[in-house]
Amino acid sequence: MGKSSRRGFLKTATGTAAALTFANRMPAWAQGTGPVKVWSTYRDRRHVQGESIAWKPVGQVAAEAIALDPKATKQEVLGFGAAMTDSTCYVLNQMSDAERAPLMHEMFAPNEMAMNVCRTCIGASDYSRTVYSFDDSTEPDPELKKFSIDHDKAYILPILREARKANPELFLFSSPWSPPGWMKPNNSMLGGAMRKTSFGPYAKYFMKFLEGYKAGGVAIDAVTIQNETDAEQEGNMPACLWAQEQEMDFVKSHLGPALRKAGSPTKIWVLDHNYSLWGRAIDELSDSDAYEYIDGIAWHGYVGEPSAMTRVHDAFPQKSAYWTEGGPDVKQPDYQTDYTKWADAFNGILNNWARSITSWNLALDENGNPNVGPFSCGGVVTIENGTHKITRSGQYWAFAHYSKHIKRGARVFATDGVGFDGAGGSVSHAGFRNPDESFVVVLANTGEQRRAQLVLGPKALEIDLAADSVSTLEWA
Repeated sequence: MGKSSRRGFLKTATGTAAALTFANRMPAWAQGTGPVKVWSTYRDRRHVQGESIAWKPVGQVAAEAIALDPKATKQEVLGFGAAMTDSTCYVLNQMSDAERAPLMHEMFAPNEMAMNVCRTCIGASDYSRTVYSFDDSTEPDPELKKFSIDHDKAYILPILREARKANPELFLFSSPWSPPGWMKPNNSMLGGAMRKTSFGPYAKYFMKFLEGYKAGGVAIDAVTIQNETDAEQEGNMPACLWAQEQEMDFVKSHLGPALRKAGSPTKIWVLDHNYSLWGRAIDELSDSDAYEYIDGIAWHGYVGEPSAMTRVHDAFPQKSAYWTEGGPDVKQPDYQTDYTKWADAFNGILNNWARSITSWNLALDENGNPNVGPFSCGGVVTIENGTHKITRSGQYWAFAHYSKHIKRGARVFATDGVGFDGAGGSVSHAGFRNPDESFVVVLANTGEQRRAQLVLGPKALEIDLAADSVSTLEWA
């Protein structure tokens, strides 16, 4: 037997032994497995349902088999969605009611894409038509006498009301890119840092925002203190640096007590920045006074690895993780076809304790506009100027494999590679158990066409995965 053949034999033997050991210790309930429905995206297919697959008794186990353990549950899923920025709401508002209604139904209705965790902006972000805050005074205004949310009444609040009408369970969280300029030493919303003496007025600013939105028919469920706390963006867009100690102090001495005094159910999330800042998240949660008011950590995936979320979870298992930003680039040639890349990323995010995934802009035009910042982004969908033709991104089709099947309250469960390499090769995977006791597994194959084997107790199934494909399996 040659070296390569022997290596393959040992790998198969090891995988088989591991899988059979796993199967023997699974409880009897695992034997009651119904037909598995399959939806796939690859080549010219987009979330298309194919033939169902039946479970069969475990025989030979593949070296890279994926073992499912629905009893090994992890976090509860809150949901999926995208940011409803000033730009997104403006683009949607340019459509006629007759044009927009079907798209809003498609994106939010519980029996459609069912997007249910979306982000709004407290004032301008880089994806706004203009730079604005809710108190654009030329002089310090600590009493907030000039506070107004009138800007958002024109098209942001109406679009948010439409979204929540389409999905009454829509969870909204809101993030500021900058406080009003007069709260900062540079007197500008562009770049700069937070002034500590502004903490009191800024807490009032948050409260007036929440009250104003609620009066406008849009209750906000959570807030982050600052979008990307550690990024000043060189003054090219609304942004604000917050030192770690500042964010902790603001939460425990100002905003947290203000929310509690008002009896507000709005949650506080901190960081709202990259995986690479996991140490900062641990430090902030290590402060017992800040810990008391923090519901969880908001994460971005631009720098670092999703395993950072597991590090923080292991240190503070009672606090939640939420993935709050990341999206496609409309100028890239794979804008409409990078669904496998996104599904692979989503599997990594969900397997590292994130309760939700919220993309960047829900909708932008064909040029990635409106935009007052330096970055090139795209929407989950593109709505062309003038014609209002809708183009769905690769990320949209990745979302379909999750949001159409995984319900709020589902539990992530363990899906482990049992082979010699301890993984599924080019196939990433994530498993979910819905509140109605149905099961969902999402497979993202970033490599060539191959056959995958899933083992559930004493039973297994095999599925052929096309190259560069996403597949969702669902059964009762």
